[in-house]
Amino acid sequence: MKIVSYNIQYGFGQDGNNDLSRIADEIKTADIIALQEIERFWERTGMVDQVLELTQLLPEYHWVFGANLDMDASFKDDNNHLVNRRRQFGTMIMSRIPILSSRNFPLPKFGTLTQHSIQQGILEAVIDLGKGPIRFYSVHLSHLCSETRLPQVEAMQEIFRKAPSEGGAWCGGHPDPDAGWTEGNLPPMPHEMILLGDMNFDNKSPEYTHLTGPFTRKYGRLYNLEGLIDAWVASGKNENEGSTYPGGPRIDHCFMSSSLRDKIKSVWVDESAKGSDHWPLWIEMNL
Repeated sequence: MKIVSYNIQYGFGQDGNNDLSRIADEIKTADIIALQEIERFWERTGMVDQVLELTQLLPEYHWVFGANLDMDASFKDDNNHLVNRRRQFGTMIMSRIPILSSRNFPLPKFGTLTQHSIQQGILEAVIDLGKGPIRFYSVHLSHLCSETRLPQVEAMQEIFRKAPSEGGAWCGGHPDPDAGWTEGNLPPMPHEMILLGDMNFDNKSPEYTHLTGPFTRKYGRLYNLEGLIDAWVASGKNENEGSTYPGGPRIDHCFMSSSLRDKIKSVWVDESAKGSDHWPLWIEMNL
């Protein structure tokens, strides 16, 4: 199974052109896709619905979208009828396998006086891969500094910790089975999870340590039995190597439950991709 994470920069490539079809071509062999920086109805991208465009370009995928910026873009048409429209910016998960349930969580935001600061969030999708369900997350963290990202990382960890005990989108029975609340199968909320996205930090940062574990000179990185592992490192690569955008370090990541470690086959960055200012991060697993 192939999984890819890609910050698509709302379709603007390294050549300055906006082309979602190029993005689709770069990720079309994946089974599960985690995207960041998708938008709807912004002037800079021609007021198009990029979610609609991507789903038309990749029609064989199930999908969910999480709007983290959600603002009014309504207007009156030629007949003076209100067209309710939202200017949105967020993350997306696409899957060849049905998405059983989904949630979107806002993350802590630092209110800046002068520097640009936007609402960020983390999108969850529960997918049953046949051998059992897994929680997938697509996230885009603050670009400002560690101090604005650490509260977001802590909030994510609380989401991860609480999810299994909260149960699926609905759980338990209902006193009136005919009321329709228990329609369909009981949605699961599994323990195992995979976190993907543009996290804007490298392996030297406190955010990385917070998610994985402390680094020691004698023993290296100390991963916790119940914590998250870096798929890049688990695949045999050096923690200090790699880049996910031209001229920069590795800031796009795939972290996952330590129980999934032996299922990782390979991890790589597609440096030939030109569709964004980032490169896609690919993970192949036996799932």
